[in-house]
Amino acid sequence: MTASPRTVTADALFAGFDADLFVTDPDIIASYTRDRTRAYVGTPLAVARPRSAQELSALMIRCAELGAGVVPQGGLTGLVGAAVSDPDRPEVVVLLDRMNAIRSIDTVGFAMVVEAGCILETAKLAAEEQDCLLPITFGAQGSCRIGGNVATNAGGFNVLRYGMTRDLVLGLEVVLPDGRIWNGLRTLRKDNRGYDLKQLFIGAEGTLGIVTAVALKLFPRPSQVETALIGLHTVEDAMALYAMARRSCSDLLSAFEIMLRPGLERGLTHRPELSDPLETPCPVYILMELAGGGRVDLRALLESCLADAGDLLMDGVIAMNKAQAERLWACREAMVESQSRSGPYLRTDVSVPIAQIPAFLSAALETLAQSLPEGQPVTYGHVGDGNIHLNIVPPADWPVEERKALFARAEEIIFGTVDQFGGSISAEHGIGRSKKQAFLQRVDPVTLDLFRRIKRAIDPEALLSRGRIFDL
Repeated sequence: MTASPRTVTADALFAGFDADLFVTDPDIIASYTRDRTRAYVGTPLAVARPRSAQELSALMIRCAELGAGVVPQGGLTGLVGAAVSDPDRPEVVVLLDRMNAIRSIDTVGFAMVVEAGCILETAKLAAEEQDCLLPITFGAQGSCRIGGNVATNAGGFNVLRYGMTRDLVLGLEVVLPDGRIWNGLRTLRKDNRGYDLKQLFIGAEGTLGIVTAVALKLFPRPSQVETALIGLHTVEDAMALYAMARRSCSDLLSAFEIMLRPGLERGLTHRPELSDPLETPCPVYILMELAGGGRVDLRALLESCLADAGDLLMDGVIAMNKAQAERLWACREAMVESQSRSGPYLRTDVSVPIAQIPAFLSAALETLAQSLPEGQPVTYGHVGDGNIHLNIVPPADWPVEERKALFARAEEIIFGTVDQFGGSISAEHGIGRSKKQAFLQRVDPVTLDLFRRIKRAIDPEALLSRGRIFDL
């Protein structure tokens, strides 16, 4: 019979391990008690920093013997509370920052093997040095870690062309809850030997195993990148432009981001050094990017695409150089950053069928305006994969309880509208703890039963990330 986590002593947990495996400084431990949202706080039972899969394996065996729960942490950039220690059932937090090596880069097979604690941007730069591209790209890439990207099946700007993280993983090394090490770390492009076990751990949010190393697909590094910001009258016009761009630019289209004017204005207020990017204020903006190499003239292709769009466009600009392109992307990032300036806000991360984006936004925004006029919607997303971030920012002077009530009602409206269009309440951030109740209200019984059977088969004592996504 396993011991309750509350009865586990430091001496029992630490015995036999190197002294520096565990963090003991309370001030340092405190830095691992919250994620980026600051919404969840958990005091860890202990904080461990293993240097290898073998050392983590020994730690997991000890935790299984003691009945101590475990939660893996990456760069703490998650947004659903999955990586924060449970305050009611203290867990051993496992940091993977010491396991950060880039083990290999294959420039012929276009693959790299990296340890889970490697920062995404570090891996991307290492690939670029070999004239290759690791396409996972989003705002937190300077601090998030590869293991967390895999555990959450991270998305980002380039999903349109390259897919989610799941589509880029060739193989994994995983430490299981009982301490066994599953070595599926292969760079094979085709391997049809039964079940594809790696897919169980991708997007599982640390509930089935701790990823310690990843084999990833690489691509030739683009020698040309063209970026444009386009202003349009309506979301419907934006979708018409998307359909045209997909046909005329094909797989050279790497990003197609939508932003509505109120959110952009908020971002420009937050970053006054950024001027309004177009002469004409437009209700809807599209930030699109083409990337490629060889002899294709990307600038001519982009100009031809936009010329064909004709009257759809209100205004637009094509970046003349890298600095100008970065400035256009900075406008989008400023919009994201600006939301937290007045305190907590509601983040949503939904997806609907691509063709339904206009109808979804029209229905959701109209209902929000009627029911919650005090909340400011900030709307942006990744058109090419149907992922929309429809966030709600309350007035800056609102007290905590009023904010919570606003968030609950807004989430109910947004998720209810998502249901009407056959969408998902989580496109890329995951379920964790913050979306668990909403998920359980919607999941069908067969799916939930299969989830629970898989969890019991791999982690029968529920030692890993207990209570995330669903309960046993």
